[in-house]
Amino acid sequence: MIDPMPPDRADGGQSEITSPAALPEPVGELASPDGPAIRSGKLAGRSLLSAILIIALPVLLGQCANALVGLVDKILAGHLAPELVKPALDGLGLAGYVGWFVSISMMAVGVGGMAIIARAVGGGDRELAERTLAQCGILSIVWGAIVGAVLWFVSPGMAKIAHLSPAATADCVAYIRILAAGLPVASYLLVSMSCLQGAGETARPFLIMVIVNVVNVIASWAYSGVEVSFGSVTIPNPVGINANVQGIAFGTVTAQAVGAVLIHALMRHGIRDLRFDVGYARFDRLLARRIVRIGLPGFLDGMGIWLGQLFAVLWVLGAIVKRSRLDEGMIGAHEIAIQWESFSFLPGYAMGVAAGALAGQYLGAGNPKMARRAIRACLYIAMLVMGVAGLVFIFAGSWLTHLISRDAVHLDLAPRALLIAGFVQVFFAMSMVLRGALSGAGDTRWSMILAWSSTYGVRVPASWLLGYVLGYGFTGVWIALSGELVVRGILYLARYLHGGWEKVEV
Repeated sequence: MIDPMPPDRADGGQSEITSPAALPEPVGELASPDGPAIRSGKLAGRSLLSAILIIALPVLLGQCANALVGLVDKILAGHLAPELVKPALDGLGLAGYVGWFVSISMMAVGVGGMAIIARAVGGGDRELAERTLAQCGILSIVWGAIVGAVLWFVSPGMAKIAHLSPAATADCVAYIRILAAGLPVASYLLVSMSCLQGAGETARPFLIMVIVNVVNVIASWAYSGVEVSFGSVTIPNPVGINANVQGIAFGTVTAQAVGAVLIHALMRHGIRDLRFDVGYARFDRLLARRIVRIGLPGFLDGMGIWLGQLFAVLWVLGAIVKRSRLDEGMIGAHEIAIQWESFSFLPGYAMGVAAGALAGQYLGAGNPKMARRAIRACLYIAMLVMGVAGLVFIFAGSWLTHLISRDAVHLDLAPRALLIAGFVQVFFAMSMVLRGALSGAGDTRWSMILAWSSTYGVRVPASWLLGYVLGYGFTGVWIALSGELVVRGILYLARYLHGGWEKVEV
């Protein structure tokens, strides 16, 4: 399962390695009748809506490709033999948080590398850009190996805390350990994509992710032994290895390896302003420290939200499972709902990236009025699209669940979660776009304060109170998680209306 940017409720929201620094260095002018112009090559002469779409569409398409990988993994798990479905999806549900942790961990390298490369390319310092690219390659492999080793050893403990059944524990540990073994390769792929984004290259990395998706579908299906049914039509498995969940994990690692080879080949060939030069592929302590220093704040911000969400799943849902004596199914149902909700938040995330990029550029041009206008436009688009998605969750939750699993527990619980989530998608959009806008404006301190305050002041205690103490169980946890998004959206809106972000110096 490749999930560099899982959802805010489950996987931290804006965790993808993306920042306004990834935009090309300004070379043209985006004229504004309200004040100074925005200077940016790709945005020159564009309307505000066109500028938003130019920034947001590559992000949206890339994240859709990533989300499809996770969806395919869960559909395959949901089509295993009936007695294997619940433990498999429970195991994948907990393993999904590992994917989010990996994404956050890679931010420490990817964000720093992307920012330095963006500035170096814009300033014409090709040597610095290529030294940074090579240094990021080294750091990504080493850091991936370290994170992989940690995950290898902690996975049994995570399954124990979540009170997974023995079968689900076996699936979870096997899946995580296979991904952990391949993490240096996956890390190289993710960080390299971020570095290319820093040089303004988004199209070819996206095409590579499309290939990764195709390979993942074919390899995971072949290794798992699943026979996929569509109504009365059954597609037999061509290989018949029957490795089940382990096969799905092997398929994902295979796809990551293919992606890493392709991205390395692209970097060795070079793009217009950047090429991987093996002559720079040696450890540079000062440059490595600079890369990590830039990426560390985003890493800490994401880790705070991740730990809070992990509490809701490991401790609260685990305690509910233990008390209700429901051996299997609850965490899998949670993950099914999260998987579908991830397709809702993708437009919100993309609009958050656009809001941050445009807000930062307009403020840099001394035009706060246009910055506010750009943020509002991104916010309205996100609220509209995510609001429509919310209606789909409310009225079609059972159908969406049925596409992944036909297990009775999943069909009972997952539609409830989607129903609750459907009513707060507008607030979810508000929190994502405004968080991106504050970050792009350089107001990262308040962005982190609001996120942590909402997570630990509302999400964590409310999940425990409603889910466990008051006995509302799975439904109570989802009410708490969704209610926290309402609070978070309002907090970010208050900061936006306050206007302090306009005066932040960067």
